Amino acid sequence: MGRPVVLVHGAWHGAWAWDRVIPFLRTAGVECVALDLPGHGEDRGPFGDLHADAARVGETLDSLTADVVLVGHSYGGAVISEAGLHPAVGHLVYLTAFVLDVGESCLSIATSDGAGHMGAEGRPTLGAGSTVGADNTITLNPVNAAECLYNSCDPATVAWAVARLGPQPLATVSGTPTGGAWRDKQSTYVVCRDDMSIHPDLQRRMSQRCGSVLEWPTDHSPLLCHPELVAVLLAELARRSS
Repeated sequence: MGRPVVLVHGAWHGAWAWDRVIPFLRTAGVECVALDLPGHGEDRGPFGDLHADAARVGETLDSLTADVVLVGHSYGGAVISEAGLHPAVGHLVYLTAFVLDVGESCLSIATSDGAGHMGAEGRPTLGAGSTVGADNTITLNPVNAAECLYNSCDPATVAWAVARLGPQPLATVSGTPTGGAWRDKQSTYVVCRDDMSIHPDLQRRMSQRCGSVLEWPTDHSPLLCHPELVAVLLAELARRSS
């Protein structure tokens, strides 16, 4: 069967974001787990910060054998940068994701030199029109979310995904990890060059921290627009030994 795969979703999403990838993995005989971070998807508990999110992933890793392939999409990359310190993790996969080091946050690295800004290309920005609630959670503008997260997806997929987006705690995207697991673990970065959320140039800079780099002609959500592409990569990694 090979190595198990653990799937960590991005901000505003839940485990549902992996619904199209999981059937391909299971058909390939890959053991896989997609989890909800605290307060997301089907989890009805309170939201957490970055460390609580990493701890949730750690609970899943505790139940698995060693040499796990740990995958983070978007903000999920920040989570696996810390959670990947777990001894069960053998390989990290950053899918158009944040590769953070100690002292860095998603917000700080995205705004450090303007590389996260998409408006210069005459297109909407993900944060434009978003609102911050009294509970310090960020809610996306549905129109901008559709354009920036799912710009290669068909209309039915866009509607399905946007309807499931939820609020995201500011504490998660402003939090900093206690360590960078990519320093000691094997890692793969996937750059998505049609991404309208995390600028491809920023992705390429972050990818330099990883052991290997791939580049796909997809939007920010290949797990929805090209799930078979994601599954082929993960199945290949699952068959390898570290």
